[in-house]
Amino acid sequence: MEQIKAYLDQLATISKEDWDFFTSKLHRREITKKTIFLKLNDIENTISFIESGVVRLFIPKENPDKEITFGFSFKNQFVSAYDSFLTQNPSAYQLQTLTDTSLLSITYNDLQAVYKNTQIGNLIGRLAAERLFLLKSKREQNLLNLTAEERYAKLFKERPELLQGIPLKYISSYIGVTAQALSRIRKRISLIS
Repeated sequence: MEQIKAYLDQLATISKEDWDFFTSKLHRREITKKTIFLKLNDIENTISFIESGVVRLFIPKENPDKEITFGFSFKNQFVSAYDSFLTQNPSAYQLQTLTDTSLLSITYNDLQAVYKNTQIGNLIGRLAAERLFLLKSKREQNLLNLTAEERYAKLFKERPELLQGIPLKYISSYIGVTAQALSRIRKRISLIS
């Protein structure tokens, strides 16, 4: 709980009453590595704060080599299939842990109660929405404006932890290239370095 408190304290002053009400609605989930914890067509019922671990957001395909990875979430970030959460409609993608992951989660109904009874609820909702919007916008801009090599270099400059424990096939999908193209990019970059 200290991590989420420290994260939120950076953004706003939270009264003890609001904090106590909010934390009474959180539940911890420990999810093992490589677990799909939201499946395609399931309705997202939680927003979660990652205490530790890495989560991948992806569109599954019959051939796993054709899956489309479009996001990663890390420690001290919120994660959710937020469009499904907001609409309470089936998700068009899946969430999977890439490492053992610890989450603090709040359900849709509990968050509605937090919205109704506290000031912190609006803050959490806004933060989750802003983060997910910014990730989506940044990814779209990168895909439109940068070469694959530039996207790769930028990704590892911003997120060096991706080098540890995330399979290259997910990274290649995320930057919009095949695994073979990523291999050539990595080879070119290593020759330059």
